[in-house]
Amino acid sequence: MGEKAPSSTPLSSSPSAPMVYDWNKVDGFVFRHKPNFQLNDETLRDGLQSPSVHDPPLAEKLRLLHLMEDLGIHALDIGLPGAGVNAIAHIEALGREILDNKMRIEPNCAVRTVISDIEALVGICDHVGIRMEAATFIGSSAIRQYVEDWTLDRLLELTEEAVSFAVEHQLPVMYVTEDTTRAAPETLRALYSTAIRAGAKRICVCDTVGHVTPVGVRNLLKFVRSVVDEVDPQVKIDWHEHSDRGLAIPNTMAAIAAGVDRVHATGLGVGERCGNTPMDQLMVNLKLEGLLDGPLDKLQEYVQLVSSSTGTPIPGNYPVFGEDAFRTATGVHAAAIVKAMRKGDKALADSVYSGVPAGMVGRSQNVEIGYMSGRSNVDYWLETHGYESPPELVQVILQAAKETPRTLTEAEIKNIIASHA
Repeated sequence: MGEKAPSSTPLSSSPSAPMVYDWNKVDGFVFRHKPNFQLNDETLRDGLQSPSVHDPPLAEKLRLLHLMEDLGIHALDIGLPGAGVNAIAHIEALGREILDNKMRIEPNCAVRTVISDIEALVGICDHVGIRMEAATFIGSSAIRQYVEDWTLDRLLELTEEAVSFAVEHQLPVMYVTEDTTRAAPETLRALYSTAIRAGAKRICVCDTVGHVTPVGVRNLLKFVRSVVDEVDPQVKIDWHEHSDRGLAIPNTMAAIAAGVDRVHATGLGVGERCGNTPMDQLMVNLKLEGLLDGPLDKLQEYVQLVSSSTGTPIPGNYPVFGEDAFRTATGVHAAAIVKAMRKGDKALADSVYSGVPAGMVGRSQNVEIGYMSGRSNVDYWLETHGYESPPELVQVILQAAKETPRTLTEAEIKNIIASHA
């Protein structure tokens, strides 16, 4: 009650009357967020913990690094030193690439909250000549404490020792509490307070098993912010999300709206079990909300490289970058897209049956011919492939499509045209 009507959005070259009545944009509404919130890419660390992916060769990791830089991603986790000598070699090479190319992207590495792991990272940093943020992680929920036979006193002791050691060796520290979304308030207050007093300049709130809902995100972050403000208001807050309940994007957007300083994500959402917040989908949504300024023209290349280098297939119906994202063979939908295209308005064609403009990510609408197609599909296909469209040919192709339980391939359509000729 009392809210103003939603705003409407005109398309680029459409008539003066608005074409889209946008219920997402109530007049006066502003998406709450930190003005300088950042993105942290976890593809090359947390993403590679999926048992289904391949560890990419170094050359492809370096290509991904440069794509992240081009996309304006602010930070990335370049590996887990404790994973072995190969991991250390790759971490050093990625760190050296950032240093030699004077890249803006800032590296971090995941380490357990134990001295030996941090010593390994210090050695890497000394060898490369770059300071990397230590993402020191430790379990926080009662269920983890029970399974591991940990006491809170022991967790606090490990936290103070590890964070202090990293700070003494000039490493910036992000203190990461695993399973934060199932941890008790008094435990989180004790852990975060100890880490911040020991010198951590950033804390990370983790939904490690994808437990929380957007309401829980708001409640938890309100509490965490109150703890941080009590100890040191300058400490920054990160959000790390998993997708076990399919809530990764809405939860991460809720975290941004709740005022976190940085959010974590991976290409294609790769990661353990059901994966992490997908960086590509997140960036598209942030762009549509007006929260990202830079172009997304490299995002498709990023997605395809993550797919090929990790052996992760892109599902056909994957949002924005799946094969079917801007593809239709349905008569009614195709007719509307074709009519929009023939008005000479690309923005109109991109919006009439699509919530994401294909052109924003370097893609285009694709009209095909299948068993649910109509004459518009066939007319447009023939026209865009350089053929004339006499009524008898259109009818022959349409009849063949109706008798085939899938979309016709380009080769099949060309064979029909040749046979008809």
